[in-house]
Amino acid sequence: MTTTRMTRYDRSMLRLMNDPRGRVLHATATRRRVTVAAHVALTVAIVALIAHFCLSQPEPMWAVAVGAVLMVPWMVATGVINSATRGMLELREHALDERQSAERRRVLARAHRTMTTLLLAAVAALLAAGAADGDALRTYAAPTLAIVLVAHWLMPLWVAGLTAQDEPAEDEAAIV
Repeated sequence: MTTTRMTRYDRSMLRLMNDPRGRVLHATATRRRVTVAAHVALTVAIVALIAHFCLSQPEPMWAVAVGAVLMVPWMVATGVINSATRGMLELREHALDERQSAERRRVLARAHRTMTTLLLAAVAALLAAGAADGDALRTYAAPTLAIVLVAHWLMPLWVAGLTAQDEPAEDEAAIV
């Protein structure tokens, strides 16, 4: 950690992100991958429901209700991923040790590269849709931008969840 003094908020977030009670949920790489996959699926469902609500003429309220219900497991999955990474993306820089800080930089760089590829694909898809049908570009531009914005916001979390390492076993921790 750096020489900057940690505030009460920093200490409470550090305790929360390192709470051992939830470790069983992300103890293995398979569990972390399943959690990230569930988080991605829930995100897609929520964004689709919001898009349906915004683009539908009669504005169906059921989409809002279902989206609100899906937010609960989405928040739980977010917490599990944050716990698996020990708060690497949520804690302030001065609350991280050198290893976590370096890992944060690696995750952010990988997420940036992934998002660049996703943006390129989105632009290509929009241009292809526009070339095929002039109205398609106008129809699909806003939802595509919303999807890419959400992916940009969450990509570091997903990358961190997928690249998080297993906790050392008890006997390995005693050796080190």
